[in-house]
Amino acid sequence: MKKIGVITSGGDAPGMNAAVRGVVRAALAREVQVVGFLHGYRGIISEEIVDLQSPSVGGIISQGGTMLRTARSPEFREKAGREQAVQVLRENEVDGLVVIGGDGSLTGARALHEEFDYPVMGVPGSIDNDIAGTDFSIGFDTAVNTALEAIDKIRDTAYSHERVFVVEVMGRANGFIALEVALSGGAEAVLIPEIPFSLLEICDNLRKARSRGKRSSVIVVAEGAARARDVKDFVQKNTGFEARESVLGHMQRGGSPTSFDRVLALRLGAIAANRLISGFRGEMVGVDGGKLVHHPLSYVLSTERNIDPDKLLLVEVMAQ
Repeated sequence: MKKIGVITSGGDAPGMNAAVRGVVRAALAREVQVVGFLHGYRGIISEEIVDLQSPSVGGIISQGGTMLRTARSPEFREKAGREQAVQVLRENEVDGLVVIGGDGSLTGARALHEEFDYPVMGVPGSIDNDIAGTDFSIGFDTAVNTALEAIDKIRDTAYSHERVFVVEVMGRANGFIALEVALSGGAEAVLIPEIPFSLLEICDNLRKARSRGKRSSVIVVAEGAARARDVKDFVQKNTGFEARESVLGHMQRGGSPTSFDRVLALRLGAIAANRLISGFRGEMVGVDGGKLVHHPLSYVLSTERNIDPDKLLLVEVMAQ
């Protein structure tokens, strides 16, 4: 290969810039040119091309968001749009594409590979950490630490005023962030979409905790499981305890990536570029037990990543 492209697609995640840096500098080390397309798949169709040299990615490793930006592309969802994208790639002599993003972005990469035999390599970039084939996706660690910092501060207020606080974190379809934050933040309960829960049981546990002398509590809620305000209202009505809610929202997507996410992103970006240049295609790179791995996109997108039930049980045990 003489030239490869790179995009960031879907929701932004801290560490995406580090992944772009890994792709660019690994490719340049093998004397392969790199171009980026702004705004993900939409930018390919509209030919928003930028040349990426080593100085282009200098100083971006600590920055959140994505220098290549991201956007939705309804056109790419249609086969005609994908045909146009491949045409643009080939007309600009781009021999392969690295796609950094979540399951929707990787689905697009798989379509390019399977429908047009176009060389692609996926890099998991999503704060949700719900992508199969890797222990961690880029941005998850930073999102957890951002939420944890907020919860630590909220707990100070909860203790001072002897209140119950219900904190809503991101996670429409899964509870990976909520569960990790609940454990590390010492939450008394966690509500996630994957597991049925009883608010009456939670209220009963809060009353028992109060009888043992615990005067404040924190409940972590994934947005896909319930709304913080509804849980707060229910708790306040059924326990008589003063309760407040806090919705962390999109602040979890931003911010400077943690050291873990920076190193992970650099490693994944570099191996993605190297495998693509070496002739591999239709894969996603990941990490398993600290070791770099790679899996077919067909496997990644047909396999569900599940919550660890032992962690969920540990939240309950630690709340006693």
